[in-house]
Order: sequence, then C-alpha cells, then structure tokens
Amino acid sequence: MLPLAATARIYLYRSPCDMRKSFDGLCGLVRTGLGADPLSGCFFVFLNRRRNLLKCLYWDRDGFALWYKRLEKGCFRLPDQCAMDGRIDRVQLTLLLEGVVAKKVSKRYILDK
Repeated sequence: MLPLAATARIYLYRSPCDMRKSFDGLCGLVRTGLGADPLSGCFFVFLNRRRNLLKCLYWDRDGFALWYKRLEKGCFRLPDQCAMDGRIDRVQLTLLLEGVVAKKVSKRYILDK
C-alpha cells in the first residue's frame, strides 16, 4: 500500500494518461497539466483511457517512486467531487483504489459541549 501520511496532498490528473510514460513523462504532466512541483512530496495519480490502469507518482525523500495497479475486471471510478486543481483527499483515493462506489460519503464530527 502507499505510504500516505495524514497530511499528504493528493492530486488526480483527470485526463486520460499514456501509461507508457514513466518518471520523466509523468513529471512533465504534473508540471504542465496540474501546475505543481513533482518534488513537493505530493502524490500524483494518473489513469488510462479505459481506467483499468492506475499509476501514482511521488517523491520519496531521495528519489521518485512509482506505484502501479492494474485491474483484471472492471474499471476505476473517478471521484464525483474534486477540487479545481485536481486535489482529492485520502478517503477519495482509498475509495478509488478499492473500487468502492459510494452514493454519499460524509464525515461525522463529534462536537464536545
């Protein structure tokens, strides 16, 4: 599984991506498509046109790491809500990776009185 910290920022590249791209090609997409710095320590998620392949690129202290997942059946479902800059949260990434299709996902907060 991905080494996600609680404060990790995750960006989803919403356009279909050529999965033949590796570190340098994906870094170029991060810079041009998302306007972000690949060395920032953020996680960048890419999907192919059929959405059965997923790549996650991130900077791991001393070099880039690439995490790759291929589905044998079905496809990854994009989150319904996404920030304008492509940012998603950990819950949305987990639902994407696990293939969960939720009609409504909400957080429950307990208020102390």
